[in-house]
Amino acid sequence: MYKNILVPTDGSELSAKALEQALSLAKSVGANITVLHVMPPLSELPMSEVGEKYDALVDAGYILPASLNQKIQEAVATRSRAMLDNLCTRAAAAGVKCDGVVATGSSPHEAILRLARESKCDLIMMASHGRKGLSSLLLGSETAKVLTHSKIPVLVVR
Repeated sequence: MYKNILVPTDGSELSAKALEQALSLAKSVGANITVLHVMPPLSELPMSEVGEKYDALVDAGYILPASLNQKIQEAVATRSRAMLDNLCTRAAAAGVKCDGVVATGSSPHEAILRLARESKCDLIMMASHGRKGLSSLLLGSETAKVLTHSKIPVLVVR
């Protein structure tokens, strides 16, 4: 039935629920999973995170502005990679083969759809935060965008 399930994650509790459901499904049908974390470009990171990374890099002796952006982006990518490694360890413990992918982009839904195509995924299984009303309209929903544009099945976990 399914051979490769894509599970986008933002590190939230809801994403963890989607992963658990994906692991259960993957194990039952003998599928692999690919977990994806899309991190924003440095210019879109929350200032508290940028400031924290800046302070750490200055303390480590990095004072050249030209290299600072790259160093901060690498630090954030390292944190994302560690999160995905942890998720793949959980998958391995459940007996499911897992690949972790970190992508950078302003538009998570586009990165999700691109990776689904490139990895030949046959199902996207993702969480929905369930926003309603004005907050849904203003914040948008990456899940809704994936649902709208995906050419493969999408299973939404709430």
